[in-house]
Amino acid sequence: MAEPTAGRADAPVPAACRVGAPVPQASLMTPAEAWATMRAGNQRFVRGEPAHPCQGVARRRELRAAQHPHTVIFGCSDSRVAAEIIFDQGLGDVFVVRTAGHVLDTTVLGSIEYGTQVLGASLVMVMGHDSCGAVAATAHTLMTGEQPPGFVRAVVDKVIPSVAQITSRDGDAAHFDPDTLRTVHVRHTVASLCGYSAALRDGVDDGSLAIVGVEYDLAEGRARLVHVEGEVGEHPGQGVR
Repeated sequence: MAEPTAGRADAPVPAACRVGAPVPQASLMTPAEAWATMRAGNQRFVRGEPAHPCQGVARRRELRAAQHPHTVIFGCSDSRVAAEIIFDQGLGDVFVVRTAGHVLDTTVLGSIEYGTQVLGASLVMVMGHDSCGAVAATAHTLMTGEQPPGFVRAVVDKVIPSVAQITSRDGDAAHFDPDTLRTVHVRHTVASLCGYSAALRDGVDDGSLAIVGVEYDLAEGRARLVHVEGEVGEHPGQGVR
């Protein structure tokens, strides 16, 4: 196997991260361009050839006064789902919000609006993943009626509305399969962002913003597009290849 170029001194450095280059303005990046950037980064990660862009001393100094991320990522707190690594992004590139099971509350909504309305990100990504503990706990509650202990129950309570339309038929537990629930939860979260936030909905309507839902495969490292609000130049199911 050829030695990957990631981390080598002769690896190509993105133009925006070269010494003296200005911090790129997110307002100049369309939703489709932001998605293409994320897609390309995930491709590098899947191949095992990350570029680790925009992580040097010069980049730190350039960012001290301002930030202009192109994408807001709303994902799960799971330790295996580190957004900047999965999409091979650097300092100042993505504004990340994480909760267990990517459950929504008003603080999360405010954080996402800050990333788009104040910082200028043109893409919002909701990222679910396989083997999610929050989704598995929700599936268990739906199948057995048993509630998890402590404040973990608060997480399950917020996931349940996402999958309320999935009902058991003749006691068939397959309707509560975690993989099915995960996909429905991602799609419902994207729809909820548009439903709760007038600012996000207006951005999608006028084309300045897109909201996408992706599912991340822990073993492959691949992010697959499953839902889109707006226009990113790709349709759900095509995925990141």
